[in-house]
Amino acid sequence: MHPTAPLVRTFLNATARVAPGPAGRLAFQLFVRPLGRARPKPEELAVMAAARVGRLRVRGKDVVTYTWGDGRRPVLLVHGWSSRASRLAAFAEALVARGYSPVAFDAPGHGDSPGRASNVVEYREIIRRLHARHGDFDAVVAHSFGALASLFALRDGVRTARFVGIGPVGSFTYLTAGFRSRLGVDERVVRALRDHVERRLAPGEPGLWHQLEADREPGTLGAPVLLLHDEEDDMVSPSQSRRLVRAHGDRARLVVTRGLGHRRILKDPDVVAEAVEFVTAPVTEAPGERVATA
Repeated sequence: MHPTAPLVRTFLNATARVAPGPAGRLAFQLFVRPLGRARPKPEELAVMAAARVGRLRVRGKDVVTYTWGDGRRPVLLVHGWSSRASRLAAFAEALVARGYSPVAFDAPGHGDSPGRASNVVEYREIIRRLHARHGDFDAVVAHSFGALASLFALRDGVRTARFVGIGPVGSFTYLTAGFRSRLGVDERVVRALRDHVERRLAPGEPGLWHQLEADREPGTLGAPVLLLHDEEDDMVSPSQSRRLVRAHGDRARLVVTRGLGHRRILKDPDVVAEAVEFVTAPVTEAPGERVATA
């Protein structure tokens, strides 16, 4: 816990009782700030050096983008919170070898993109812009918070033939519950945060909070879904993947790994191979859940 957390908690709890507007604004500022800026790992450098680097301007912020391949059969790679595109380098490398064209980005405040904060609406707009630039995706491969943001975009006009979620978050409420638990704030603060999100983040979209549940209107995706989640994930409970499996029914399959946690799963050769096979081959396996050993 950050050393200032007790002071922040006391201030937010007190302010939410008498001035929920300012409390919601401050809670939101804390909620959308990444927990540090991840640096690329040595094993990611060669793959990232081979990418064509571009720029987008989204909602007044600069976003760094990466593309590989010849542009045919684009596959969108979406990183999680407090992460960066390079964490999905193993998937990019394997997809290029199969003739696909990966597309990735660093969200504002992440990786090489400037800024100090981002949010799910910005992720959605970035994904929309990349969809407009590259066309329908052959697949979307998303990790953690990136899966929630991707499904949000896929319910809003972005199209893909396949979806792969790795350690996915399936509920925005799950995130706010974690925020409440980490800071020890009371329910008034969460209500103030929710009000700020609905009134300020996307004022023209009533009911935004409900739209941020990844199992909402699952039929709009209409694509096969592969979920990979480690049973020892210490950041996102495997129950989030099981929630998505229930929502997407016969279109979804869950693979449970062991001993990989929330981060190592992204560079595990078997996980990468499973995802790439799903993206590149016809769907022939029955849906359901199976356990894979690390």
